[in-house]
Amino acid sequence: MKNWKGTVIHHLGIWTGALLFALSYSWFLVPYKIAPGGVGGLSQIMYHIFNIPVGLSMVLFNVPLFVLSFFLLGKRFGTRSIYGMIATAILTDVVSFPTLVKLGFIKDITKYTWMDGGEQVLALLGPGDIYLSAIAGSVLLGLGLGIIFRFGGSTGGTDIPVAFIKQKTGMSIGTGYWVVESFIILTVGIVFHDVKLVIWGYLNLFMTSKITDLASEGMPYVKGVYVISSETDAIKEQIYNKINRGVTFFKAEGGYTGKEMNVLFCAINRRQVSLMRTLIKEIDPKAFVLLTDVHDVMGYGFRSRNLDLTGSE
Repeated sequence: MKNWKGTVIHHLGIWTGALLFALSYSWFLVPYKIAPGGVGGLSQIMYHIFNIPVGLSMVLFNVPLFVLSFFLLGKRFGTRSIYGMIATAILTDVVSFPTLVKLGFIKDITKYTWMDGGEQVLALLGPGDIYLSAIAGSVLLGLGLGIIFRFGGSTGGTDIPVAFIKQKTGMSIGTGYWVVESFIILTVGIVFHDVKLVIWGYLNLFMTSKITDLASEGMPYVKGVYVISSETDAIKEQIYNKINRGVTFFKAEGGYTGKEMNVLFCAINRRQVSLMRTLIKEIDPKAFVLLTDVHDVMGYGFRSRNLDLTGSE
């Protein structure tokens, strides 16, 4: 029963992310040729030149990539990739304005019909609000991708190599997209002979990658604190008593003095940073303190935010 409920929740999560993904493309990005790369960017080329529906193009581009996903990321990830791809492809075409008109959800299409550079486009916002279209599309796309990844799925396309890179190197999903998608953004700009599309593409990619990281991995809610001091024992006791966190000592040697010393390490919540600073300063004002972001912690007192992209049990 537990596994059945988990499967249903994962599928609902993937469909929710797919809907946000579809709205971003059909309502905001595709009408103005704003492409953050990926199969979606390639599909825009097919749509504007050959009038092939974006969702259908996504399927055609994705077929060979799914074969790789089964071998590189496992059967379960590959299955969810197919599921996520089908969901995003179907919804991208379903929520497009021509389809919504055919289904009777939109009675007056003139409200969403605009002229952009002598070309008629169907979009939620007009050409005068292209900045808002780019921002809204980026945010929705990032949320959609992040949610899909968070529930162990994929939209196919470059999600597959990005997931593989994250799994093998630990690189964040957003950074992986930045690396993989650049070539496609440049391709879109060259095909449509418009350098502005390259600028829009990179702006969209930047915003999308940041939102994707936040939605899929969460904010770095934990801080790692390294303390180099001659009073590490006293600091340790105060951390135990006032912050209620454990500590770890690393044996180190001063590069200049050659003296052996202890380096104290502690993982704390962000709200505890100010208290940590205060107690260290009270005990040893000359202590060297290094504060870093920690994106994932597994252990007592912390909830892991790690993503298992393989879907393994």
